[in-house]
Amino acid sequence: MEEKRHMVGGISRKTLERLPVYHHYLEQKGKEKAETISAPSMAADLKLNEVQVRKDLAMVTKTGGKPKMGYLIRELIRDIEEFLGFHNTNQAVLVGAGSLGKALLTYKGFEQYGVEIVMAFDSDGRKVNTKIGGKLIFPFVKLENLCQRMNIHIGIITVPAYAAQEACDHLVAAGVKAIWNFAPIHLSVPDHVLVQNENMAVSLSALSKYLYEAEKEGR
Repeated sequence: MEEKRHMVGGISRKTLERLPVYHHYLEQKGKEKAETISAPSMAADLKLNEVQVRKDLAMVTKTGGKPKMGYLIRELIRDIEEFLGFHNTNQAVLVGAGSLGKALLTYKGFEQYGVEIVMAFDSDGRKVNTKIGGKLIFPFVKLENLCQRMNIHIGIITVPAYAAQEACDHLVAAGVKAIWNFAPIHLSVPDHVLVQNENMAVSLSALSKYLYEAEKEGR
């Protein structure tokens, strides 16, 4: 029920979140010289529901799995990349040119996944009109106008928590349909806007907890 209430173009948001996980997993299997993979094996390795994995793959694969043999890994990777638009580059903008924003602006690997950060915005006048990773930093007040003119559909938020909702509201008003949020705060968006949260504090806490429990158990 939860997945049916959050659909994007007939695809559940949960499925969209799982597909990159499958892609990374399959790439690793390919590097290990594996040629085929079954849905039960994928589900077991990724600790996911087998029925859900089958449904997800059925939505993206053109050839389908074969009895006893499973899916050809190379073909499945290709189908997922085509489905997710890895080869149809979408332009994105970044809001917040601080330390994390700078790291993302200088990272060269996004285009492999169909995303190109074309510019950034910041409210700090000292950063405006400078370049980071070859990308020009514009004043925050120009965000809506430029995004609308360039028909930008992806926004990346790397501002502090207190400024994140305002940045989000301006991105939505500018026509952005997908937001990658690094701020440690829940964002309120219309139903048609997809938000992918990256809460690094929670992830680090989980790692710390794991290490604490492991030490208690003598692992």
